[in-house]
Amino acid sequence: MLNLERLRTLDAVARHGSVSGAADGLHVTTSAVSQQLAKLEREVGQQLLAKNGRGVRLTDAGLLLAEHAARILSQVQMAQADIEAQRGQVVGEVRAAAFPTAARGLFPAALAALREGHPDLRVRTTELEPEQGVRAVLRGDADLALVLDWSNKRSPVPGGLERAHLLDDSADVALPAGHRLAGREAVDLEDFADEEWVSWPEGEFCHDWLMFTLRSQGIEPRIGHLAGEHHTQLALVAAGLGVCVTPRLGRPVPDGVVFVPVRQQVRRHIYATWRADAGRRPSVRAVVAALRAAAEPLGS
Repeated sequence: MLNLERLRTLDAVARHGSVSGAADGLHVTTSAVSQQLAKLEREVGQQLLAKNGRGVRLTDAGLLLAEHAARILSQVQMAQADIEAQRGQVVGEVRAAAFPTAARGLFPAALAALREGHPDLRVRTTELEPEQGVRAVLRGDADLALVLDWSNKRSPVPGGLERAHLLDDSADVALPAGHRLAGREAVDLEDFADEEWVSWPEGEFCHDWLMFTLRSQGIEPRIGHLAGEHHTQLALVAAGLGVCVTPRLGRPVPDGVVFVPVRQQVRRHIYATWRADAGRRPSVRAVVAALRAAAEPLGS
């Protein structure tokens, strides 16, 4: 008889491509993953992993069993969703991911409401950038993720996922308090054609959006600094080292920084996304409803 948890471990190795990645996804140690796989190899009587340089790879038998494991685990998830839906109770655990500003701006109110309204529900949260959150939901490492796109750069929904709109989040330009435009009621992005920008790290969706947006206005961006956290971006702005675009949700307000609206409004659209088969779970629906309630007074 194959052990379900050992199949889950093999599936995690197949999805993450390494023992360490599987351990991170399962929130266990690498030694625990190795022990589970060793036991599974003894159960099936075949080698499932082989050394590949400094890492490992799945053998042919490992790949075959991993394919079966993915289907088995998908059926188990569907069964759990159907049982939970039939019972109609908001119970169990929901794993939710969000990018930092959404985690800061939406999770506290939503989680507090869920704890009061559904004491038998446990919501476990983590911070992930939108692209990572989508991948976590697709892999089954998260049940739900908060993601975003921009009004002028939309992001498609991958197959097998559903999403619900939570809010539109306006963004402003953050300037040093002594900047020549700090007293304006509104600005145009063209006003900053000669400025240095503080941007998100290269490869992130928001960095690509900023490059696209400035170039669409005829501005070749001068990127002086890259920082993933808005706290860091704004500290660089306060020091007079550049300007940045800063959404309002969960925004810190440091000394030495002035926020000026963009005349042609710049907005991000924030969504909750989940696997279609998980949408039958009352617990997932309850989390989405709580996030919508938390977002309602914040939309701009």
